[in-house]
Amino acid sequence: MNKQINSIQNPYIKQLVQIKDKARERKKSGLFLIEGEREIMLAVKGGYALETILFNPEIMSAEQLNSLITNVRLSAVEVRIIEITQDVYQKLAYRDTTEGILAVAKSKTHAISELKFSSKNPLILVAEAPEKPGNIGALLRTADAAHVDAVIIANPKSDLYNPNIIRSSVGCVFTNHIAMGSTSDIIAFLKAQNINIYCAALQASVPYYTQDFTKPTAIVVGTEATGLSDTWLEHATQNIIIPMQGEIDSMNVSVAAGILIFEAKRQRIDN
Repeated sequence: MNKQINSIQNPYIKQLVQIKDKARERKKSGLFLIEGEREIMLAVKGGYALETILFNPEIMSAEQLNSLITNVRLSAVEVRIIEITQDVYQKLAYRDTTEGILAVAKSKTHAISELKFSSKNPLILVAEAPEKPGNIGALLRTADAAHVDAVIIANPKSDLYNPNIIRSSVGCVFTNHIAMGSTSDIIAFLKAQNINIYCAALQASVPYYTQDFTKPTAIVVGTEATGLSDTWLEHATQNIIIPMQGEIDSMNVSVAAGILIFEAKRQRIDN
């Protein structure tokens, strides 16, 4: 029989609320919350270890729960199952539209020094200092759609396991190979791997479609407000620009990244 928790005052539930709400608690515990069946299964597929599954029987049927648990256990993951009431579920859930299922998972380190490529000709998306969880989620969706070899976040400003990043990425935070580090460490890593660095920037730039992205390539984007730091521009193989035909000279970072990454993919298909 599954364990049951009926009170939002339960110490474990209080701990999970802190983990949901505070990056500091996620870092301290090494745990984070995943909400939704699809996201949970993507995390398992991505090699994340689940500690606990919590479900609300008023929302998720026994048949749905058993199907999910079977799939989890087929992935050689043993987890404890806890039944929770509607009040407890609403305290832990982040989304308005809900499925009645949550999981507690163990975070990964994502150190740049641990990043390995399965391809000898990698295509990488690098984002420097992205702040808005929605933009990070959109970047991860773009990276997943293009099936890039890795996403690297330089000087991260947001916790990767922020619930809004998980939600806005629709689980693509689990499907991408993600590494993080300082700008200087990432540049050193890319140069050591002989990866060309193409920086999206206004200064000393050429149209993106004039460049050859068929060799090992990192596409680097910065924030819409400040762009890339001078360090990136100093070490770029080439600065590239998306020519604009309107009145403004910038676009949403995830849109820009999508244009650049899919041009690289197009060239690689043609070659």
